[in-house]
Amino acid sequence: MILYEMKCGQGHTFDVWFRNADACDQQLAAGEVACAVCGDHQVGKAPMAPRIAKGRGGRAEEGNAPVSVPAPQQPAPEVTPAVMAEAAAQGPAAVLSLLREVRRQVEANATHVGDRFAEEARKIHYGETEAKPIYGQTTDEEAAELEDEGVTFARIPWVPKHDS
Repeated sequence: MILYEMKCGQGHTFDVWFRNADACDQQLAAGEVACAVCGDHQVGKAPMAPRIAKGRGGRAEEGNAPVSVPAPQQPAPEVTPAVMAEAAAQGPAAVLSLLREVRRQVEANATHVGDRFAEEARKIHYGETEAKPIYGQTTDEEAAELEDEGVTFARIPWVPKHDS
């Protein structure tokens, strides 16, 4: 799954999850993506920078897990504005449940590479290793370098599996 920041014709920005980059492009071209704020269908990708918060030791915290783009073995539910709006209408517990399902899907369909994320993502990008979904942590500097190299990845909201 990949997360893109979108912007509508009215200037609203919002995030949308897609199965992969091609699914994003196809849905945008077909006018299937609507603004989460006003419902406008004039939507495009907003300029994005990595949003990876540093934790102790300069690594991303538990709440920010970069994920490589290759499609998962089992399709994860697409988290569109409509899906998020429906969950939000049901309350915070429904949103949390949806985000936990995203985490479950990532853990079930991707390999955790820990703080070797940047290194492993590069190997996949340059064809040095088999393309497969991965997730892990990276520094802000590593994320910027990956972006400069054209390595596709996204930050996902990494919520706890259960309440403390």
